[in-house]
Amino acid sequence: MEFSLAVQNNRLGASAEGMDAAGEVATRYGFKTLWVADHLLVSRKGGPKADEWYAQYNLLEHEWILEALLSLMYIGARHQTVLLGLGVIVPAMRDAPALAKEIASLDTLSGGRVVAGVGVGDEEDYLEYQNLGKVDRFKVRGAYLNETVALWRHLWSGRTDPFVGKFHQLNDFTFQPPPPQGGNLPIFASGRSDRALARVGTMLDGYLGSRWAPSQFHEKWPAAIERARQNGRPKPYLAMRVRIRIGEQPDEIFSLCGEPEAVVAGLLDYEAAGADEVVLVFDAVKPEEVLRDTERFNREILEVYRERSRLQRAAAGGGPTRAA
Repeated sequence: MEFSLAVQNNRLGASAEGMDAAGEVATRYGFKTLWVADHLLVSRKGGPKADEWYAQYNLLEHEWILEALLSLMYIGARHQTVLLGLGVIVPAMRDAPALAKEIASLDTLSGGRVVAGVGVGDEEDYLEYQNLGKVDRFKVRGAYLNETVALWRHLWSGRTDPFVGKFHQLNDFTFQPPPPQGGNLPIFASGRSDRALARVGTMLDGYLGSRWAPSQFHEKWPAAIERARQNGRPKPYLAMRVRIRIGEQPDEIFSLCGEPEAVVAGLLDYEAAGADEVVLVFDAVKPEEVLRDTERFNREILEVYRERSRLQRAAAGGGPTRAA
């Protein structure tokens, strides 16, 4: 199982210096991908179906946020060995053709390092759709996402024949240059609904989970793999965002917390549940905090996990977990 890092382009105080620190430690410890968050105009109230706790959580996470694609452009220019993950972008809040060009340009300028996580948002995001002038898309956001994926594949693969969908009709167009990864640029689903997981088995390359405990995936993920097999698709890739809070007590949002042994055991549970990658999420924003938290994770958790994982695989007669 590989490790990646969530870059704090969000939360109060997010800065170029903090993102640089994330890029530095990702390179130092061999983390695979740097993932950024995406929101544009979050609501202070959180939407008609959001409770007060969720509204406050959303503000804490996303009131202060540096735009996702520009953040990845900055990171990718300065740290040239890690993959660049959108984790995740909501096409229905933006526009699919413009995103196709922006993501293709980022992939070109970074040498083919982009992974695009996509989602539709939650019921609580209704007011953000409204703020962006896209409220008419809210009830059809799933259909818009499905068409977006088809449109991106069409454009990125270099096709020039017409594309006719419900939301987009392209008849006379040119799209150059295509991304270095072409139509195979990885697109991951996200979201906690069964429909999000269903997309993994029918049209997408993997899944980026968030706030899931390992036990919640022991049944769901095998079903997604089987759906992909039935549709003649390769085994999908599973990346899980996991908050790491060494030495702390549980709170409202799921995390691996407590003593180092408990955190190591939790990581082994994710591996057993089928995770290919864990995206480490620390609350750290300032550069010195990023360095402190990742160094502690490496010192107290990472090497212990890797040795324990190696021994378990050897005992089971298996080899290393699959990489993307």
